[in-house]
Parts: sequence; C-alpha cells; structure tokens
Amino acid sequence: MSVRELVVLGTASQVPTRHRNHNGYLLRWDGRGIMFDPGEGTQRQMLRAGVAAHDLDRICVTHFHGDHSLGLAGVIQRINLDQVPHPVTAHYPASGQRFFERLRYATAYRETVKLVEAPVTADGPLAVTDTYTLEAHRLSHPVESYGYRLVEPDGRRILPGKLAEHGIKGPDVGRIQRDGALNGVTLDQVSEIRRGQRFAFVMDTRLCDGVHALAEGADMLVIESTFLDEDVRLATDHGHLTAGQAAAAARDAGVRHLVLTHFSQRYHDPAAFERQARAAGFDGELSIAQDLMRVPVPKRT
Repeated sequence: MSVRELVVLGTASQVPTRHRNHNGYLLRWDGRGIMFDPGEGTQRQMLRAGVAAHDLDRICVTHFHGDHSLGLAGVIQRINLDQVPHPVTAHYPASGQRFFERLRYATAYRETVKLVEAPVTADGPLAVTDTYTLEAHRLSHPVESYGYRLVEPDGRRILPGKLAEHGIKGPDVGRIQRDGALNGVTLDQVSEIRRGQRFAFVMDTRLCDGVHALAEGADMLVIESTFLDEDVRLATDHGHLTAGQAAAAARDAGVRHLVLTHFSQRYHDPAAFERQARAAGFDGELSIAQDLMRVPVPKRT
C-alpha cells in the first residue's frame, strides 16, 4: 500500500530551541523519500522519527542559510556510511554551489553512494518520474531561494454507472482501461479525469509570485510562518511571512491542508499561529507543525 505523508523533523527558524530542532522535513511518496532543508541536528531527528538513510531518494535545499542546510554534511555522510543502494539526487540554488561543496566535503569520509548534483537555475521542472514531476519556483529572500512542488500526473476514475449503461463488466473493464475503447465505447465515456495530487514546500520568502505559483491547488502546502501578524514589518524586512500572510495565500490558492512551520523563537504559544491563520479566512485542514509530527497527504477527492 502506497504511503504519502510528511514527516516533520524540525520546525525552528534561525536557531533551535529546547522544543524545536532546526528545519528538516521528509516527504514519503509511494516508497520514495524526498528530504527538504536538512538543518543542524537532522541526522539525530531522523533516528528519533524512524527515518533511515535508505529512505532518501532526493534532497531539496531551498537556500543556504544555516537553519536550512547545516545538516547536509551529516546526512550526506550517513547516506555513504549506510551504503544506500541507489543514487541520491540533490537540488539546490546554483548560486550556492560553493556552500554545497563545502558541506558535502566538510570532513573526510569514504564515498560509497552516487550523489547526483542537480542545481536549480530557473523556474520550471527539475525531474519527471512515473509518479510525480518536481518543479521549482523562485522566492523572495535576501539570498537566492527556491520553493519546490510535486505534481502527480492526472489519472482516470472509472464510473460504475456508466459501465453498466454500456453493458461493460468483468474482464471487459480491464480491456477498456488498457486499450482505451471497446466495441465502439471509449474510455472517456465510462470514466472521468482524476486530478493528480499536488504537494508544495515554501520556505523563507516574502509574498511573491513564486509563493502563489507553488501553492496553487495544492493538496498539502508546507509553508513558513516565521512571524505573527503584529510583526509584519520584521517579516518583510527579513524576507519572511506571517501566519496571516501564509494562510491567506493558502486560502486564495485553494489549498486543502495547510502546514505552518519555521517559527521564530520569540513566540511561545503555537495556538496564536492557528488563530491568525483562521482569522485570515483559511478554513481547510490546518496543522501547526511540531517536531516528529507525521501528517498524511489528504486522500484524493
């Protein structure tokens, strides 16, 4: 059975706290694992969350501030120590190539795994697999930053009533799905499009076109809300979002499940983020991220 869920490894911004590790997120998607923004301490959080190095197929870094990338050194070395049997691809802003290389070779170790470097240079598709297309969109932050989006190909949903109208049953159902037509009846006549799922990951940024492009129609949006609304000037000055801004973007994009994360250490009441998100008019599923939380991607509608 396929599993699609977000495993939250860390939720702090800038510095870890007693209760929040630096950033770190793993998306499980049909037996594949995509890690986003491994901050300091991610390797230990993986252990606590039951995430193995073998689970990783891709690593996506939004930008090279420490709370989003200092864990790369440990994660990469762990991949090699555990001799992961498949290649692992790393995506990151091309302008941060020197930082990636420094982290990749921060200390001596034996390389046993093929780590494919795939720097991001512009908006658009980065990779196409049989279960998703990975895209990137530029964000607005003091250093170059990209958000990521997974888009599952659309499929088709068979309509039993339409099958019955055309007298199609038993093995013929499989035949029309495979061949696209049967005895003059097309697959379009007995099915409808089943929209593929969409997952978006948005970290440090002001409101910008990239935020809206990434969030559009997402079944799950993981998005930073570093500040509360009363500190909107700080958010803008430092290239971040408030809880209300993030929720309003999710509302306008039709997001089904909003996950707020990346909280400033100045705040001690997580419920305040939920109150402001609801006040902004977001009425879908809402999670205020906590370390080691697991959040299922909503089922297809």
